[in-house]
Amino acid sequence: MNFKEELEKKTGEVETILAEYLPKQEGFQGKVLEAMGYAVSAGGKRLRPLLMRESADLFGETAEGLPCFMAALEFIHTYSLIHDDLPALDNDDYRRGRKTTHVVYGEDIAVIAGDGLLNYAYETALRAFEKAVTIEDYQRTERALKILGRKAGVYGMVGGQCADLLAEKPETEVTEEMLLYIHRNKTAALIQAAMMIGAVLAGADDKAVELMERCAENIGIAFQIQDDILDVTSSLEVLGKPTGSDEKNHKLTYVTMHGLEESKRQVAALSEEAVGILKGFSHRNAFLETLVEQLIYREK
Repeated sequence: MNFKEELEKKTGEVETILAEYLPKQEGFQGKVLEAMGYAVSAGGKRLRPLLMRESADLFGETAEGLPCFMAALEFIHTYSLIHDDLPALDNDDYRRGRKTTHVVYGEDIAVIAGDGLLNYAYETALRAFEKAVTIEDYQRTERALKILGRKAGVYGMVGGQCADLLAEKPETEVTEEMLLYIHRNKTAALIQAAMMIGAVLAGADDKAVELMERCAENIGIAFQIQDDILDVTSSLEVLGKPTGSDEKNHKLTYVTMHGLEESKRQVAALSEEAVGILKGFSHRNAFLETLVEQLIYREK
């Protein structure tokens, strides 16, 4: 397997799915639809839909409704990035090497573009019911929707974002427990959604779904620690966004708490456990195993 060629092919397939499910930019709401499209078309690794598809493949079945959830999850991820970049939050002018949505369209349109993508994500996911045929299809789709809502909401990503904002306030004492809560929810929750939904739609049993949730938590925490490492060690040219933003925003990270070397050791340990879980299933997905390792140890 040539991993790089396979990754480019599979990422291209995800791009096709996203283009298919994005709404047409027309009508009086055309400007917000344009901003939504701008944000989604910024590219990126398409990590979450890729992980969803490959997790489904790990359990051997192809669900007709899978593309609906792949697109929906990427729309949710993109809305969160639009809002993260706003002046009220991280105040970043660049994302993936180009100007952020609020810089191009203004804060007002950027806010409702994020709102629009979040709402439209659930419209998109609900379309999976149109593709359901058997009772099992309907049940799996229902369970996938519950996972999507939970992991994206106040008991998942939004909860993590709230804790992350509070952690930046001078009066907040940030403990390691709070920092890991932020990583588990702000970053890992959508990765958990991806891998759990892929497994659920492919008919995996409860034990397997729980293992995928654990695997994805490790990936998410390692991914975020690596992101913190890159914020210290990388550059705008390589990363596609400004570095040093954590220091600028006085944000306490795993790196500032434990140092670079310990952070790198933790990334390695989490990665090893995550890949070990994937290798423990009766069916192997070599591409997924390599994808996880590549994502965790990425340079941008």
